[in-house]
Amino acid sequence: MALTLIMRTLIVVCLMAMSSLALAESVNVYSFRQPFLIQPILTEFTKQTGIKSKVIFAKKGLIQRLQREGKLSPADVVLTSNFSKLLELKDKGLTQQYAAGGDVQDNIPAQFRDDERHWLALTQRVRNIYSSKERLGKLNIRYEDLSDAKYKGRICTRSGKHPYNLGLIASMIAHNGEAATQTWLEGVKANLARKPQGNDRGQVKAIHSGLCDVSLGNSYYFGKMLKDKKQKAWADAVELNFPNQGGRGSHINVSGAVIAKHAPHKDAALKLLDFLSSNQAQAMYAELNMEYPVKPGVSPSKMVSSWGEFKADSIALNQIAANRKAALTLVDKVKFDL
Repeated sequence: MALTLIMRTLIVVCLMAMSSLALAESVNVYSFRQPFLIQPILTEFTKQTGIKSKVIFAKKGLIQRLQREGKLSPADVVLTSNFSKLLELKDKGLTQQYAAGGDVQDNIPAQFRDDERHWLALTQRVRNIYSSKERLGKLNIRYEDLSDAKYKGRICTRSGKHPYNLGLIASMIAHNGEAATQTWLEGVKANLARKPQGNDRGQVKAIHSGLCDVSLGNSYYFGKMLKDKKQKAWADAVELNFPNQGGRGSHINVSGAVIAKHAPHKDAALKLLDFLSSNQAQAMYAELNMEYPVKPGVSPSKMVSSWGEFKADSIALNQIAANRKAALTLVDKVKFDL
């Protein structure tokens, strides 16, 4: 009798423990994106699935941390702020495949997914050309035009080695070839008003200050400046131009996600990727980050929509990835940053 009672007690304890584990289902997120940009989305994910999330944020060092942690890493999903990090994570063997078929592949167009299912894009942003509203006005311009002598001493940009610029240069190689892209880079360098420096917003500030008339910058920074009391004057001083509208369309960069190689909660990680590719999460991303959704049919925010429609370059991200090393070599070859 006593033995039966003990067995029954053990069974009850085990069932309670299993129930507790089920309720405690969670997903650990390593994020290059600032928490306030993604937390509302993760909160909604928890509300709908019951899966809690824990976020570790850092602008730098997360890839090195994953390497140090190895098989003991708690990371399930890594959210990146640019395409370069997606490639680096895969190249260093820190990712694993997500499931074939399913919501992710239904929601995200092929051009925004890795052929081997190791990464996917979640948002897209345009590599715009900003121009001085006062001195140049709205421009019908191509990236190729930045090497034209009429812009001599009038261009500002951040480092040619920054992932945003490397992606653009890689796309130029994909479309125009290495030789033509080298000639173009030499022409752009000859037109610089100052040595490459600062970030995208810093270039718009330089236009506002009269240091230059033209700069490269991601589209969402325009929205961020418009919402910042101190920086709104910078944004008000420029026009936002969508390049190459008469041809291939404007270059697109992306943020994205991967499932970590040693994810301890892979099922929860897959559910998170499914949710991030859904209509609801895509719309939330668009509103919070002032970026463009990657899922067709989901509209950008009212502010972003007010900037007008544009034609995007439809080249697959894998083709751009294949030319990134060549892009870096060209930047060094022409001594762009010197």
